[in-house]
Amino acid sequence: MKMQNDAFSGFHPLVNFLYFILAIGCSIVLTHPVCLGVSLLCGAAWMLLLEGRKALRFALTFLLPMFVIAAILNPAFSHAGATILFYLPGGNPVTRESILYGLAAACMLVAVIAWFRCYTAVMTSDKFVYLFGRVIPALSLVLSMALRFVPRFAAQMKAAAAAQRGVGRDVSQGNLLRRAGHGMKILSVTVTWALENAIETADSMKGRGYGLAGRSAFSIFKFDRRDRFALFYILLSGAYVVTGAALGGVQYLYFPVVLGTWRPYSFSIFAVYLSVLALPLILNGKEAAQWKR
Repeated sequence: MKMQNDAFSGFHPLVNFLYFILAIGCSIVLTHPVCLGVSLLCGAAWMLLLEGRKALRFALTFLLPMFVIAAILNPAFSHAGATILFYLPGGNPVTRESILYGLAAACMLVAVIAWFRCYTAVMTSDKFVYLFGRVIPALSLVLSMALRFVPRFAAQMKAAAAAQRGVGRDVSQGNLLRRAGHGMKILSVTVTWALENAIETADSMKGRGYGLAGRSAFSIFKFDRRDRFALFYILLSGAYVVTGAALGGVQYLYFPVVLGTWRPYSFSIFAVYLSVLALPLILNGKEAAQWKR
């Protein structure tokens, strides 16, 4: 079931944006297995809360096969590492280090995709334009329209396909040549809609005075005490994690031999990293408990 009201989505766009910068950036940079596991679990859990069955279907049909393929490809083609486990039929060795690195790379890839899916659900186009509309107005508008165009184009194509199916001209009906013709018809209808919609949007923006000097912008976002507390916590926790990583507190090497850092200071970094990435889950759980009471 899809969550209708996400607690973290109600925060100020600056808080949302900085949180995703921290989550996605650390997911790419921190290669320690604990950090990768925390990022994957938190990102996947929040994705499931945001989109429900849709996210579960996406995880099972796309993320899980991608994880398996990425984990298998690395030891099959990369033979670096000092600990040889066995040899492939072609004579190439398979090392423990290449297997572990393949698992880590697969975990990082899936975690980043999950976080970007959460980003598209939380950082709507109006939030993005609010943050960057005054700094880079043209670029922010283009990016916002591009991100909005993809789901709308897909939805319109589904609608066109459903209409064609009603008159017996679906891509699954007829021989191969007819199916190709029906597919081209659906694509042509959708592209025509996209072009007409672009012209209507341009005329509407021109009629509302976009680009004129002194034009004001309406915004419903306000930076209150709750946003200040969340921003302070994200910045403080992010600074602690980044500083700890820079000092080698979560260093982990895969080649030529596996060598990781497991000091008490490292576990404090893990705890802070978990607390900040799990912030949306904690807020949603707190809100659900309040509603039940």
